[in-house]
Amino acid sequence: MSEWQGGAFGDRARCVLAPNPGTMTLDGTNTWVLRESPSARAVVVDPGPETAAHLDAVASYAGEVAVVLLTHGHVDHSEAARSFAERVGCGVRALDPGQRLGSEGLGDGDVVAVDGLELHVVGTPGHTSDSLSFVLPAEGAVLTGDTVLGRGTTVVAHPDGRLGAYLDSLQRLHALVSEQGIGSVWPGHGPVIDDALGALDFYLAHRRERLEQVREALRSLTDEHVADDDLPRRVVETVYADVDPVLWGAAELSVRAQLEYLRG
Repeated sequence: MSEWQGGAFGDRARCVLAPNPGTMTLDGTNTWVLRESPSARAVVVDPGPETAAHLDAVASYAGEVAVVLLTHGHVDHSEAARSFAERVGCGVRALDPGQRLGSEGLGDGDVVAVDGLELHVVGTPGHTSDSLSFVLPAEGAVLTGDTVLGRGTTVVAHPDGRLGAYLDSLQRLHALVSEQGIGSVWPGHGPVIDDALGALDFYLAHRRERLEQVREALRSLTDEHVADDDLPRRVVETVYADVDPVLWGAAELSVRAQLEYLRG
């Protein structure tokens, strides 16, 4: 597998990879620069961390920027949004009012139109309550933030993230991809996926499998009379035994979301 470094995609997009790799960010945050033509103003999605070299690269590729959009408010996506927008003289649009710069918000059903470029906003809560995805019909692509990653699976960040909402979002994206013939996922971390429908099939199957594993672990641990406070970690140790323990903290967030979901 070749190392992911971002790059140009289709006729309208460039991914600028931020230098913040890690267990949760994979190769780093993908900052997306979108424009209809070389002479058009750009839309910048998820400026990423407050790292001068990264923001200089984004500014260089972007040129004149019409607006900054956020897929969600996690710091690895949003930290530099305000400072970058102030630098280039535009606003920040996000679902969370606390992340905005200017008066314009962003929500499900909105269409962001800039010099011939159109992005259709889809509400996809679950990873976080403020998660959005952006469909770029002209490229047959959907920018998913952390709802679908380019490699592996995402964390449902309990308590803000909710598994029921996340499953609904995956089903919604699956239907949208199928109905609109969307071929590619342009994620917030990791490489571009050229089989959007296959990726969503995998994500939905993975969540069903994990839920069944959690149910089985609960049956076993109930027989052991495990205390409620200890239950999430014990489930992690059982269900995620094949996962690097460095990821168990993140896995516990997902397990807490799974337990909440199963308890109704």
